Amino acid sequence: MTNVYSFDGIVVFGLLFICTCAYLKKVPRLKSWLLSEKKGLWGVFYKGAVIGTRLHLAVALSCLSMAFYVLFIK
Repeated sequence: MTNVYSFDGIVVFGLLFICTCAYLKKVPRLKSWLLSEKKGLWGVFYKGAVIGTRLHLAVALSCLSMAFYVLFIK
């Protein structure tokens, strides 16, 4: 179980947030509703989606390495 208050918990939460926002960017109905704002609190979702789509290889490798860490090392 990963604790949110530890460093690896924050990394897992950030990776899941970026992956979820990048996935929601591919859904047309949710893209216009959730990712339309680029500033403010709702802009965090847009920025997470941009990071997930532009750095998709690095995010995917980070997800795989964190999965390995959480399942086998921790």
